[in-house]
Amino acid sequence: MNIPVIAIDGPSASGKGTVAQRVAAELGFHYLDSGALYRLTALAAEKAGAGWDDEAAVARVAAALDVVFDGDVVLLAGEDVSTEIRSEHIGVGASKVAALPAVRSALLQRQRDFARAPGLLGDGRDMGEVIFPQAELKVFLTATPEARAERRYKQLIARGEAADLAAITADLAARDERDRNRLVAPLRQLPDAKLLDTTAMGIDEAVATILRWWREK
Repeated sequence: MNIPVIAIDGPSASGKGTVAQRVAAELGFHYLDSGALYRLTALAAEKAGAGWDDEAAVARVAAALDVVFDGDVVLLAGEDVSTEIRSEHIGVGASKVAALPAVRSALLQRQRDFARAPGLLGDGRDMGEVIFPQAELKVFLTATPEARAERRYKQLIARGEAADLAAITADLAARDERDRNRLVAPLRQLPDAKLLDTTAMGIDEAVATILRWWREK
């Protein structure tokens, strides 16, 4: 486990995915989007007819995921689901299945296996606490609920999807509540994690800040 790891955690729509990919590219590191694994689990469970609250059934689905990441393309059982897993519907499902302890356990080693030379940047909700507690740099990236809702609204509009700002704000609040209060690895800033509030910060500035912290390490 001598692979360098940067762990970025934070709430939904905080911008951590965009920032994390940029930082990974700058450093030449591999990238793990743990949220994609939970989205894939929610989608696969739905396709298998398993309810998102059926912990045992969803855990079996998670353990048997047939997933391939190829750049921006995500294949589930050979099918390109890159767009499908980014829908708001599947996002809600991902938040629900991620609160199930057996599902998190089923995906633990799969996430750790992403750590390969020359290094890894992982983003999610429990990267620094559970998946890579030994990470050299831990970042808690967040923004105000209003800023996050506005970002998600703009993302959906840009993709040509119908969007309602009030509904998005309510959905993010519900996700935050589930993430903060789940029994396993609730979302929180760890004592050894650096806080990065991107409310009034552009992507370039956020990326530069994390790169500076890494070089200081």
